[in-house]
Amino acid sequence: MFSYHELITIESVARLGSFSQAADELHKVPSAISYTIKSVEDRLTVVLFTRLHRRVELTAAGTYFVDQARKLLKDMEEIRFNTQRVANGWQQSVSVALDNVVRENSVNQLVRDFYATFPDIELQLTMEVFNGVWDALMTGRADIGIGATATIPIGGDFSYRPMGELAWDFIVSINHPLASFEHDIPNEELVKYPAICLEDTSQILPKRSTWLLDNQRRLIVPNWHSAEQCFIDGLGVGVIPNHRAKRLLETGQVISKKIEHHIAPSPCCLAWNNNNQSVAIQWLLDYLGDSDKLNSEWLKEF
Repeated sequence: MFSYHELITIESVARLGSFSQAADELHKVPSAISYTIKSVEDRLTVVLFTRLHRRVELTAAGTYFVDQARKLLKDMEEIRFNTQRVANGWQQSVSVALDNVVRENSVNQLVRDFYATFPDIELQLTMEVFNGVWDALMTGRADIGIGATATIPIGGDFSYRPMGELAWDFIVSINHPLASFEHDIPNEELVKYPAICLEDTSQILPKRSTWLLDNQRRLIVPNWHSAEQCFIDGLGVGVIPNHRAKRLLETGQVISKKIEHHIAPSPCCLAWNNNNQSVAIQWLLDYLGDSDKLNSEWLKEF
């Protein structure tokens, strides 16, 4: 409805209070300034300026229009600037999908270091479970996935970096009936109690679970913190990441038990979409480091 030139002209006249001074600033003749103002007023069917002898003053409508015009001019300048930055590899935000198994203190350090390096880019974090990480990458909800299963369940131009294996511990409350077993607990005993597990957050890909026996009821919780409380209260049985189990076992509220079929470690990886690269994403990939660093900082307890 209004051109950039018209908005600049009206803002200049409002700030300087004079058609002639605005003409000098914009390197125009006063008649061109006057014509531009009159053209906008005719389209609005309102008067923006009260013409006095040697100056002009904004009307109430003019004051409102100039306030909005200044916001539009600022937005237009930001669009121009950010478009140029995008062309040079910049993006407004980076999204990272984290599997719920990763260490929380590493997440906090990542956020601090990212914002120290990129103060004008938003970092969007989501916590996913199992195939939810790959689902987020596949659907574009995430640029990078940390802690994803090393078995890629989808096709596409994705790369990954091994993070090593995540070990699992089978635990029960010290007051749980299974706590008294001295040998490997058979499946017929385990199946009597609900399996405490997290729901796979995948929206499209098939859902899966880490440990669940045939015909066993589930107690589904949103995260490992909730799972820990359920284990402590003896509400069920199941497995928990080794780095979380160590801290929980130290409290003396749960104990680790051996079961009939040992839980195999889960290979994990750092994954990313090769078709979505930027300076910030490359920085993250470099920052996260090689396989040894990924394993020690994200999957193992200090």
